[in-house]
Amino acid sequence: MQFYYGQQMPLRILDEAEFWKHQEEEHTVVIRELVAGLEQSFVEALQRWEEALSTTHQQIVRYIESVVRAGTYLSNELYQQVLHLVAYCLQQSLAFIQLCRQLKTESAAVSQNSTAKVVLNHIIRESEYFVGIAQLLLYGK
Repeated sequence: MQFYYGQQMPLRILDEAEFWKHQEEEHTVVIRELVAGLEQSFVEALQRWEEALSTTHQQIVRYIESVVRAGTYLSNELYQQVLHLVAYCLQQSLAFIQLCRQLKTESAAVSQNSTAKVVLNHIIRESEYFVGIAQLLLYGK
């Protein structure tokens, strides 16, 4: 992501968050469909994650609509709310990465499925990409 968007930066980061939350939501389905015999506790955890990520995705869409309606003037209050939402998305992605790592280390079904391991590594890398973008925006690192 390029960081020269000026006044459009809040919209740009929301676009990124919207895309990646949708991706993570879809990834919960991919994992469940890919791993035959996945332990019920992980199936249920992934279903809860799908719902949580969907809720976050919907919230981001509402913020995008608010920022677009604000036009060229974005109040400090709305800007701070956007930053707060991005911080929440960052923490959510870190927790989702943790679940994916837990699947790799604790699931017998995953341990017996080399494709699932590759896919989980890919999913982790994609979520880490968003984490990097969010950290740079929020903390400058």
